[in-house]
Amino acid sequence: MKSNIQLKDLKYVYFLGIGGIGMSAIARWFLHNGFPVAGYDKTESPLTKTLSQEGMQIHYTDDISCIPSDILADTAHSLFIYTPAIPANHVEKNYLLDLGIPLYKRSEILGWITEQIPTLAVAGTHGKTTTSSLLTHLLIHANKNVTAFLGGITQNYGTNFIPNKEKDNIICVVEADEYDRSFLTLHPYAAVVTSTDADHLDIYGASEQVLESFQLFVSQIQDKGFFIQKVGLDLSSNNKKATFGIESGDFQAVNIRIQNHRMVFDMLYPEGEIKDIPMRIPGFHNIENALAAAALAMQVGLTGEEIKEGIASFLGVKRRFEYHVETDEHVMIDDYAHHPTEIAACLNSVRALYPNEKIVAVFQPHLFSRTRDFLADFAQSLSLADELYLLDIYPARELAIPGVSSEKLLELINLEKKQCISKEDLKLAIQEQKPRLLVTMGAGDIDLLLSDLKSSLQ
Repeated sequence: MKSNIQLKDLKYVYFLGIGGIGMSAIARWFLHNGFPVAGYDKTESPLTKTLSQEGMQIHYTDDISCIPSDILADTAHSLFIYTPAIPANHVEKNYLLDLGIPLYKRSEILGWITEQIPTLAVAGTHGKTTTSSLLTHLLIHANKNVTAFLGGITQNYGTNFIPNKEKDNIICVVEADEYDRSFLTLHPYAAVVTSTDADHLDIYGASEQVLESFQLFVSQIQDKGFFIQKVGLDLSSNNKKATFGIESGDFQAVNIRIQNHRMVFDMLYPEGEIKDIPMRIPGFHNIENALAAAALAMQVGLTGEEIKEGIASFLGVKRRFEYHVETDEHVMIDDYAHHPTEIAACLNSVRALYPNEKIVAVFQPHLFSRTRDFLADFAQSLSLADELYLLDIYPARELAIPGVSSEKLLELINLEKKQCISKEDLKLAIQEQKPRLLVTMGAGDIDLLLSDLKSSLQ
């Protein structure tokens, strides 16, 4: 980041897209360190309401007059941060640019904040939010002085930002986001890559460019640092490196078994073994995430017993295989899965935990471009359910693409019971059907339906 503003001279911070999960973590860091924070977001959400309650000044109308006058009167001592999801025709953004005011991406600010703090970075097209959140919990549980920037709300702490308690001996945990190549601003001491599946092809163009970007990220790990990757990946590093996986790799899970709809496993690692690790968060993919977090935690001195106790007490991340109902009559699980690989991991894990139950799934596709690029893969993954309700595509930052629709996806899904449905009709359908096992998936605004769906079941 090439900012003329030094932290000691900073007076105000303004965010365009303050309600994003990553942006809000940065906003909280500034507020925690005593800087007034204001910002714009498109819609009010539970997160933006919380930010407002914490003391941030937030508005939802794209209007120059809504930018606090104190900030516009002293732009020389103000920092302006934006998310790439802000559209090109955004009024406030273009007004600031026309004034010649530099706008910084969240990733640039994150690089600026963390460049002098030993940083553990978690990257990957899947698994990085749970892995970074679990890593943070392991360190806190072991009484390390941690600050963390996460991409989800941790169940243990109810936040996506963990402030450090002291100013010395800080360990920083960062969820390293590959979207828009944001993670290339980071130079971590140690890093993990959980996956490199093709995604964000609207940004990268082709899977080869995705892989190239991950390799560049790995090359930025500091000298004498540490790199770990999932078995099967082939990223190269001059640093000390290791692999993790189920029944393979330097850090591996073995003897996986299911007890009372929960998973338990043993972990083998180069120096020994940890037996009988109980997971509160289910899923084979979450066992892999736990291995990755444990491997990084061991690089900063955690013991096997600390690892076991930390994993056992980790409650998970909101919208990551999150139970909303768990009774003898009904189970309702919500997951952020929005890529075919994530959907398959979610549904396969549900099937392993509840082998005798019919899986009724609800999916909201996220982005027209992603739906187009992985149409056949989405159809294959969604066919793992027994019955499917398909919502309209959530456009996010995109305009509609002709010929790309939920109806087109539905045609390719190999299920007898499947239908496209509106949000209102979905509530009625669930209320009428009352399925014993309901799984909701998607990265759009499907989470706004969860309360109603839960009520429909109960």
